[in-house]
Amino acid sequence: MLLVIDIGNTNIVWGVYDDRTLAAHWRIATDVKKTSDEYGILFANLLAAAKLPAQQLTGAIISSVVPALTETIEQMLEQYFHQHPLVVTSSTDTGLIIRYDNPKEIGSDRLVNAVAAYHKYCRDLIVVDFGTATTFCAITAKGEYLGGVIAPGLGISAEALFTRAAKLAKVELSRPKTVIGTDTASSIQSGLLFGYAGLVDTVVRRMEQELGRTAYVIGTGGLSSILASETTSIQKIEPLLTLEGLELLYRRAQGDHPSAVSKLTAPRK
Repeated sequence: MLLVIDIGNTNIVWGVYDDRTLAAHWRIATDVKKTSDEYGILFANLLAAAKLPAQQLTGAIISSVVPALTETIEQMLEQYFHQHPLVVTSSTDTGLIIRYDNPKEIGSDRLVNAVAAYHKYCRDLIVVDFGTATTFCAITAKGEYLGGVIAPGLGISAEALFTRAAKLAKVELSRPKTVIGTDTASSIQSGLLFGYAGLVDTVVRRMEQELGRTAYVIGTGGLSSILASETTSIQKIEPLLTLEGLELLYRRAQGDHPSAVSKLTAPRK
């Protein structure tokens, strides 16, 4: 069994693959103050609750955008599960052609998403990840990672609004009944939800204009279920794209090259 872990700024999303099938997955809060022992106990308890024997783990892979936690999770995996994890970096062999000016600046989660999306669809793609930041990544049908866009995430924008506007209280991030809010709470919900949907559609349209062609647009990330349905541009929601990409990259590192990211020949029809 393979342990796959995506360490994000807000959440750690992780799961277990058993024979290439995702047997279970979890989303826990990111906490840089937790020790390797605390994370070890938490992971062990969740595995036990899912009846997944820790002793059957045969490997682990990590994607992290929180450097302060990467070493902690590595130590936890070695101490509690006797696994020396593969850590995805800009130098990891992804099978993609990286066109970014400085590949070291690319978040590992963005690379992992790109690998999974290209493996699945083998066409011109835009991947929109709704996380702490909202990121857009462009991948060509030839397997070229071109770059993308980074915008503040919905949660960050909402928190900034509540912090800086003294009379505005926090509201649930859910769809209001109407665009025109009839009270403060629904007005805020409308601005956040429909405002971000408009942001996504505008950015995607401008990216396609620069590409000179349309792309297949995929939404992923923790807030994708809330936002993607309000856009006109997102065609598919893949909530577990990052975990899928981690599993693919682990297999690639073991010499089992998935066909779509092996030698980057002509894409499948």
